[in-house]
Amino acid sequence: MATLRSVNVGLPKDVLWQGRTVHTGIWKAPVEGPATVRRLNIDGDGQGDLGGHGGEQRAVFVYQLDSYRYWQEFLGRDDFTPGQFGENFTVEGLPDDEVCIGDRYRIGTAEFEVTQPRVTCYRVGIRMDDPRMPALLVQHRRPGFYFRVLREGEVRAGDDIVKVADGPERMTVAEVDGLLYRPGHPRERIERALHIPALSPGWQGSFRAMLAEPSSASGNAGLIAAGPPPAWPGFRPLRVTAIEPESKTIASVRLADPAGRPLPAALPGQFLTVRLPQALTRSYSLSGRPGDAEYRISVKQEPHGAASTYLHTQVHPGDLVDVAAPRGSFVLRPAPTPVLLISGGVGATPVLAMLHALAEEKPAREVWWLQAARDGADRPFASETATLLAGLPHAHSHIRFSRPDPADRLGTDYDGTGHFSADLFRTLELPHEADAYLCGPPAFLAAVTAALIEAGLPAERIHAEIFGARPGLTPGIAAAPARPPHPPAGVPGTGPAVSFARSGLTVPWPADCAGLLDLAEACDVPARWSCRTGVCHNCESGLLSGEVTYDPEPIDPPAEGNVLICCARPRTAVTLDL
Repeated sequence: MATLRSVNVGLPKDVLWQGRTVHTGIWKAPVEGPATVRRLNIDGDGQGDLGGHGGEQRAVFVYQLDSYRYWQEFLGRDDFTPGQFGENFTVEGLPDDEVCIGDRYRIGTAEFEVTQPRVTCYRVGIRMDDPRMPALLVQHRRPGFYFRVLREGEVRAGDDIVKVADGPERMTVAEVDGLLYRPGHPRERIERALHIPALSPGWQGSFRAMLAEPSSASGNAGLIAAGPPPAWPGFRPLRVTAIEPESKTIASVRLADPAGRPLPAALPGQFLTVRLPQALTRSYSLSGRPGDAEYRISVKQEPHGAASTYLHTQVHPGDLVDVAAPRGSFVLRPAPTPVLLISGGVGATPVLAMLHALAEEKPAREVWWLQAARDGADRPFASETATLLAGLPHAHSHIRFSRPDPADRLGTDYDGTGHFSADLFRTLELPHEADAYLCGPPAFLAAVTAALIEAGLPAERIHAEIFGARPGLTPGIAAAPARPPHPPAGVPGTGPAVSFARSGLTVPWPADCAGLLDLAEACDVPARWSCRTGVCHNCESGLLSGEVTYDPEPIDPPAEGNVLICCARPRTAVTLDL
């Protein structure tokens, strides 16, 4: 019979790591005597990052003494103590390749259910003083697992662990962990995993995302929505055929194949990346009808924007511009539900492409066009959207001006003054079952997202695209004042050029840099990461051009045309969608 050998708890604390402060609860110590297990935790325990740890589905983390013995031999160490892997329960028995998701156990006076494998992150590497550990736990099929607390009660070291029920489908912790993180992803096994009611909602969502992608898709949709692979590698020259004003600050640039061949179709909502002189690389959303023979991007001239000013003043019909293939996962998804297309300023560009796609399809679903601008002169695409909406059988429109001009006509040019709000959305009676697509400045996205949720739209139905650099994800790291992207400190490198397209920065690769993620951090380029060893794919980014090498090799490769920056180094000059 399995036995509970140690109950371990610990409250979050700050630790110094690579010059940064990490708030973490991974340091656990044994409890003497009985411990009370509650629905969300064990008394005296806590987590530093509730986004990735803790909560009802991850109330108690379990790790096995057999894995302790395995790692002692593999790593050549003899310094382990109970709680070494951040676990609450150190147990004899319950191996990951035998315990199944949904199994139920009684320990002391409490009862538990297995919900999911452990999601490894960089903090286990800090605790183990070995940064490889997040990857090793997955590669060696020894992740450990979480309990949900079915009945609160008391436990203590030495208690027997009594199985009271088998989980349905009999899928082990090790198998379910491999389905998400290891290559292969057999669809029939994923479908079977989704039949386990105890499997946590987060893992269910990942598996549903994997099944929603065609079997031919590359990458791992359960970890990141990568979108389809790019239609061509790197950059190719396209010819400017027209430049058309859309508002007092926005102009559209039409691009075509110089030989007159049709361009590969883009998905509605995707963007193009253009490379201009003076090492200017920028991304702009496509605003035209998907499937047109030409591409159309619409660019706002920013007061101090070097690339936008160049496109507005130096580019003319007949010029050639280097362009990377359409990319992006912010795309309109087929569905029977109503759709809300919400934009602020030049953020109308990707949702306009979605409106074109809907007008072409003429679906039965409701379509809402909600657009915010300063005034009529600043509002782009007014006549174009009116024509498209007129052709849709179930279309609604609401235009909001924050500072209407005296010449703007209420009821004709716009429908109201001020900003989008929850009260307005309730007045409009936006359908709660709708899918919302938002694009605009960061403050606009934050305010509209909050207003939609307050008005009753589920958060999972809200999809957003942001201008410029996306926000970083640095779990557990103490917040620091944001700085504009800049070259790294010290003597400039002599290696291949690394361009961060969204951040407008190109720097030579420093020979002493460990990887592209480290360079991004040294340049204050916002990046997303969690494991830093090629497991979680949080750092997966678009590789717009160039080649990389990996050390270590990712457990599961990224989508075609993407890169895991946490373990990649440039082999040639590279351009990243960061």
